[in-house]
Amino acid sequence: MTLEVSLFLMRLSASGRSFARVYLCEAQEVFLDGHVRAFGHFGGCPARIRYDNLKAAVQKVLKGRNRVESERFIALRSFYGFDSFFCLPGVQGAHEKGGVESEVGRFRRRHLVPVPKVASMSELNELTEKGCAKDDGRRIAQRHISVGQHFELEALELRVLPVEVFDVSVVSSHRVDHKSRVSVRSAFYSVPVRFVGRRVDVRVGADRVEVLDGASVVASHVRGLAGDEVLALDHYLEVLAVKPGALAGSTALARARAGGVFTDSHQRL
Repeated sequence: MTLEVSLFLMRLSASGRSFARVYLCEAQEVFLDGHVRAFGHFGGCPARIRYDNLKAAVQKVLKGRNRVESERFIALRSFYGFDSFFCLPGVQGAHEKGGVESEVGRFRRRHLVPVPKVASMSELNELTEKGCAKDDGRRIAQRHISVGQHFELEALELRVLPVEVFDVSVVSSHRVDHKSRVSVRSAFYSVPVRFVGRRVDVRVGADRVEVLDGASVVASHVRGLAGDEVLALDHYLEVLAVKPGALAGSTALARARAGGVFTDSHQRL
């Protein structure tokens, strides 16, 4: 199956060192998570970052370079202490973002062509990490030192990172339906059947979705796409006590067998 994914890329202007990570979607949590991981990769934060007028950061484009920024983006900037610089819309600002746009194309052609065949997003991001590490040895244009060597000089100018890491996740309340699922961002995620009909909190991150009962995590799933149904067989095993025949034709059982997570213990049960 071929799946279209999104590439987050941040490039340092002086050294040309970049950080890349692949995500399933372009939600705001993904945008913020890319920043957090990029700062960790660089070991510091730039004083100013240049952006296109993307919705994850900008609520409204005003005159000139003035913008109404989203609350979560402002929180990220405040946490790490960097300034934002927004390119002019349209043709006027086309020359202001060429560096990172060309880097996206270069990185894709060098490290993701031909299209990788992987079993998971984790495996795909292992390839991007190796690509980033390999690029430290390349030289840009006529420079006499490599990207990695140049970065050693640029790293001295980066802001020191806070001790804590910015939390990119968003928590919202959802009701568990009669199939023991919560609907989050147009995807369904299973929870233990004892929560059917109850309201639970759901924490949505860039890669994972967690269902909370108070402070306790009662379900944790890899984040799916809109329309997906992400089910865990163990969430439905309580049904066996009162309705043993219901599991045989269930979607959760079929998914568990197809995904290779139906164990001998499940069979004995």
